[in-house]
Amino acid sequence: MNAPKPILVRKVARIDDPRFVSGQVAGHRARRLIDAPDAAFGDPFVLMAEDWAPQGLFGFHPHRGIETVTFVIEGAIEHRDSAGYEGVIQAGDAQWMTAGRGIQHEENPPAGTIAHTLQLWVNLPAAEKMAVPRYQDLVASALPVRSGDGVEIRVFSGAYGDMISPTLNHLPVTMLEVRVENSGAFRHSFAATDNAFVYVLEGAVEIGPAGDLLEASQLGWLTRSEEPGSSELTITARGTAGRFLLFAGQPLREPIAFGGPFVMNTQAEIQQAFTDYRAGRF
Repeated sequence: MNAPKPILVRKVARIDDPRFVSGQVAGHRARRLIDAPDAAFGDPFVLMAEDWAPQGLFGFHPHRGIETVTFVIEGAIEHRDSAGYEGVIQAGDAQWMTAGRGIQHEENPPAGTIAHTLQLWVNLPAAEKMAVPRYQDLVASALPVRSGDGVEIRVFSGAYGDMISPTLNHLPVTMLEVRVENSGAFRHSFAATDNAFVYVLEGAVEIGPAGDLLEASQLGWLTRSEEPGSSELTITARGTAGRFLLFAGQPLREPIAFGGPFVMNTQAEIQQAFTDYRAGRF
């Protein structure tokens, strides 16, 4: 009889807290929390930017080969795309956009305001890179949520226990927004092979049995296993309360090629993306 595989207890493997830089547009500050040179480490998450964005910063621009997840921390974002879709996401809401085979869009705060946002790029599998584009506006008040014992969990994507988000994914990705009071503990079981990270929105949290500290604005990558099995994650608040986002997904382990707003598997596909974009096929 085979012995049961041990459960991986998740800890903090690495903390990223890059410096902010000023943009070329007045009022813009930004930093790259996940960046292209680290794509193999972050797989399937290839980029995440944090921005304080004024109107006009992100005018009409294209994407191919990825899904973008935009979470509004403060302010609001008005968006529209080349397929005629438009909408507004407010603080605490998110937008899940499948660029797939190609789309153009713009994202701007209302005139005279600054929007504080996170945007994550999720890589699409090679077989899905030319998927039909789509938008999903994820309004926080309409998503599954559970509160009790000092913890509130909102499921933006994937599942938490028996709570399942209606969000559609080409690549299964878990996105949870969690609030923990000092009397509560967040616990989550998920695949040991999932690549996962925590970004702290407010306060400070302690992760795992050693209480690894993660403070506001820091991103903590979690330990993971190359062997199939289960893992357990425990997070508590350091101080009165903490609020954080948890993302988790299976690595694709496929070649990655970058070309500005395009993420494909080969440089030839990147060149084809630019050719298609210039020819108006997005």
